[in-house]
Amino acid sequence: MLKQNLQMRLGQKLAPQQIQLMKLIQLHTLEFEEELERELEENPALEKVQEENKEEEFSSEETFEEEGTESIDTDFDVNDYIFDDEPAYKTTTSNYSADDEEFDNQSLLTEGQSLYDYLLEQIRLSNIENEDLLIAEYIIGNLDNDGYLRRELKQLVDDMAFSQGVFTTVENVQEILENYVQKLDPPGVGARNLQECLLLQIEKKVSADKAVSLAGNILRNQFDALTNKHYNKIIQKYDIEEEDLKDALEVISKLSPRVGGNYDTQTITINNEIIPDFLITVKDNGAKGVEVIPSLNSKNAPSLRVSDEYKDILTTYSHDKKSPEHKQAALFIKQKLDAAKWYIDAINQRQNTLLQTISAIVKLQKDYFITADDKSLKPMILKDVADITGFDISTISRVVKSKYADTPNGIVYLKSLFSDSLTNDDGEEVSTKEIKTHLMDVINSENKRKPLTDDALVGLLKEKGYNIARRTIAKYREQLNIPVARLRKEL
Repeated sequence: MLKQNLQMRLGQKLAPQQIQLMKLIQLHTLEFEEELERELEENPALEKVQEENKEEEFSSEETFEEEGTESIDTDFDVNDYIFDDEPAYKTTTSNYSADDEEFDNQSLLTEGQSLYDYLLEQIRLSNIENEDLLIAEYIIGNLDNDGYLRRELKQLVDDMAFSQGVFTTVENVQEILENYVQKLDPPGVGARNLQECLLLQIEKKVSADKAVSLAGNILRNQFDALTNKHYNKIIQKYDIEEEDLKDALEVISKLSPRVGGNYDTQTITINNEIIPDFLITVKDNGAKGVEVIPSLNSKNAPSLRVSDEYKDILTTYSHDKKSPEHKQAALFIKQKLDAAKWYIDAINQRQNTLLQTISAIVKLQKDYFITADDKSLKPMILKDVADITGFDISTISRVVKSKYADTPNGIVYLKSLFSDSLTNDDGEEVSTKEIKTHLMDVINSENKRKPLTDDALVGLLKEKGYNIARRTIAKYREQLNIPVARLRKEL
């Protein structure tokens, strides 16, 4: 049965302009430049201001108004023509950093011979043929980018039966793997684990050198002791001197655990260089102190305007209200002008949002930008920046996502400036990154023959005023990719 009823619902919807702004904010410089070029290509009513007009700075010392810039028609209103709802256009921006440096090397496309192609080329020149060649090619096709065969041989046998119509056995596949594929260059290719990879490489070293022979013996028979750095056990096993073991370890250290790492993958590799989104300038004003000035990379601040040509076309078509074709053309042009206006406004809002955010970060981390010392970092979370700027935390998160700043001491990843806080023995809040820096300093200066345990690290940091539990030390050590004491041991 059909029924009619009334319902009231509360809901929130983002306007297209808001969605567009959120997308623009989270783009880093390269992505933003690509997006800008795409919009310019799709919307002929939007165009860039000529390069010679790029003389104004865009930094935290200025307002965001168009002062002292080229005067472009800003009172254009299609109300004068055939539509009743068209707003005025804001058509210029003055958004350029003091350092208007060109970053031309945006991305490098490199295409070389892949490991897959290199191995196929070799196997087809070998004395293997017919069905064995098909099996060898199938094995090569299942190698990963590091040159390892991670799949079980039984799986390869089943796959070849179903997909290739090749019926073989595990023993035959293993024979082809060991006698053909693993004999190819680079040495170590086709290995099923790290031990096998290193052994394949050491076996290619035809040498009577004692260190090479010992290295091969250790890899073959004492691999677990080697990986766990039980050096005393190895010395006792082979009744050798410590210097002999050092020589063998040096040979092993020159072997590659990723033999396919020097080759391109099976697709073209795109190597994107880091282009900073912000520029941080440190200025010494003498008695007034040191000033830290943030600004946008010039590529984040393009000068855009609405095309004068399209305004003139709309003027022409609007006078002919009788022609359906002209009215339809005028409607199309109005849509493009609307889109251009919205895009310019979104770019301006993006610039304001980015600059206010970086200004707040600089305010909170001024000492760090002056000293470039991680120990000067203050505890800072997204909410701290949001409180200063008045933006939502999600907006701040979008701004710092994948963004970099060019500072006098190098390029800094913005997200690395954020950290939680802990209270030291003096009652002061310190950044967890500062504690990690002290932890790294202690570990770097330890005696590698007798590395410090986590309990010992707790005691040393406590002497520095950081009362931290052992499990916290272990967590920080793992975050810094530092192994446990036993694996840090060296001869």
